[in-house]
Amino acid sequence: MTQASRPPHQGATASIAPQPWVPLAFLAAASWGLVGCGAALVWARAAGAGDPTADPVVAAAHLGVLATLSMGVVGAMHQYIPVIAQRPLRSMRLARVTFVAWLAASWLLALGVATRHEAAVETGGALAAVAVCVFVVNVSAPLSARGKGAPIMGLRFAVAGFVVTACFGVVYVFDRTGNWFDLSGRVVLAHASVGLFAFLGLTYVAVAEKLWPMFLLARVPDRRMGWVAVCTVPGGVALFCPGLLFDLTWLAWSGAAVLAIGLGAHLASLYAHVRHRRRPADLHLVFLVTAAFWLVTGVALALAAQLTMGGNHHVGVALVAASVAAFGGWLLEALVGHAHKIVPLIAWSALRARGIDKDHAGRTFMAGDLYDRRWATCTYGLMTAGIVALCVGLAASLSAGIAVGGVLLVLTGIVMAGNLSALPTRMLSIPGGQRVGADPVGAGPTPR
Repeated sequence: MTQASRPPHQGATASIAPQPWVPLAFLAAASWGLVGCGAALVWARAAGAGDPTADPVVAAAHLGVLATLSMGVVGAMHQYIPVIAQRPLRSMRLARVTFVAWLAASWLLALGVATRHEAAVETGGALAAVAVCVFVVNVSAPLSARGKGAPIMGLRFAVAGFVVTACFGVVYVFDRTGNWFDLSGRVVLAHASVGLFAFLGLTYVAVAEKLWPMFLLARVPDRRMGWVAVCTVPGGVALFCPGLLFDLTWLAWSGAAVLAIGLGAHLASLYAHVRHRRRPADLHLVFLVTAAFWLVTGVALALAAQLTMGGNHHVGVALVAASVAAFGGWLLEALVGHAHKIVPLIAWSALRARGIDKDHAGRTFMAGDLYDRRWATCTYGLMTAGIVALCVGLAASLSAGIAVGGVLLVLTGIVMAGNLSALPTRMLSIPGGQRVGADPVGAGPTPR
């Protein structure tokens, strides 16, 4: 197929989207971050049952939030900010710097906290600051695009949330020996709220408004819930966190109410997309529904913690930890579910660009053929069971539950990484006779 006969949007999208290694490298690193998080939870099981704010638990949380969730989300932002804005990133070199710096920072911070090696913690904090600054510079051009709807607005707020989260983290790194950033106090809850909702959660809320119509084949007549979600989630966090920091109960509850409206709008938007979908129910839909369940569970556990804290402080802290784990489960289920759509699609495009359009048996393959659905189902089962065990273990102060959750998350990371990489890697060894001719990019079937 010649350039003239290629669909007009295809060449434009290829030139705007980053090189395939960018999102794939971040998502691969996120898989191994999940393995590290699970292993750290097994190691921290006793400490987690006794005190969820102990250093071993904090180290495991850093691997879960930084090396897994943030790594995967930042990779997705590199992919979808340019595509949604229809403007490319400033530089692939800056993307490489962001990846290396964030990878080193996420592991150094966790290992430094676990071993109480303050030099490693400070080095990791400095590298994280570098990664955030470079990332902001790289995405500033596409984020300046106008008229791109709720997704790009939400992503602007999410990048701002990323910066605020990093500022909190820098304070934590350099105040480890002080008393202001007390892990059992309000400051760390404000830090977690910004990271989970104003950065990670808001990124998903915004990008989902583009991904759900595409992957569910849904045409929703009224998209106002998407706008409500991307505006009220950051607004709620902006009220909630100062209320926590300065012990202003009325402000904190006001922020929580606004945040609840935003999260409710997100769930209402998901319901509308599911209701109007034209694609039959599949594993991807199961991931989405389960993610929504964990969001609701996190809210319920947070309310239970607030009601319990005055009467039994230890139980209240345990419920807060379980709530954070449930919110992490919301984001992890969504990330992994969408990864099983996004990674094969990117790999399919990359293989086609290399001239590979047939498998070893000579059959034309599509994106959905680049992973095994049975192993994908296994990934879902392991991950969901792991989140259940972790939440129960933290809420009930059961070290065995925390350990089981950690083991299941280790298996989740290994199975997912192997399933999403094995077949595309094998395709690279296909001989030239199974390859497309002169211009493969626009030929062949549409990926499913």
